[in-house]
Amino acid sequence: MSIDWQEMLVPEHSLIEIFVRGTLMYIVLFSILRFFMKRQSGVIGIADLLVIVLIADAAQNAMANEYKSITEGTLLVLTIVFWNFALDWLGYHFPLIQRFTRPPPLQLIKDGQFLRRNMRQEMITTEELLSQLRQQGVKDQSQVKKAFIEGDGRISIIRFDDGEVGGQTNDPRDAT
Repeated sequence: MSIDWQEMLVPEHSLIEIFVRGTLMYIVLFSILRFFMKRQSGVIGIADLLVIVLIADAAQNAMANEYKSITEGTLLVLTIVFWNFALDWLGYHFPLIQRFTRPPPLQLIKDGQFLRRNMRQEMITTEELLSQLRQQGVKDQSQVKKAFIEGDGRISIIRFDDGEVGGQTNDPRDAT
């Protein structure tokens, strides 16, 4: 049983190349998930899902000897974590970045009527939306004052009988 410590710890590839490759893949995959897969991402955030997938793949490659060094795999994992943190930090401090990293809600129902154009934009069928309504205890779309698809893919619902005090709603989105 012999361990090749040099192969295991000394990088075979340029560390800068690994950092650049990790950076480019993070940006490409984040963009794809942000703009094309909003509703499929479900309950966890897109960036969280991306980080989990990329870290698992990067760590697997290092463990499976494809990089041939733990150093290269570790650098790739750290690159991915760095960009996830950097985008979160930038989004917190700069509203313009936040609008890119966290998409705004898109209204799907207004005053009991489906907004078909917005549904088509997100490729949500009437049956899918009705299913989401039923899961939240709404029998018919006529009970819904507003429904939104949130940035993380969840559907939020404001019923006519909820959130209103004297004809005024507590929902800040009503100002729009």
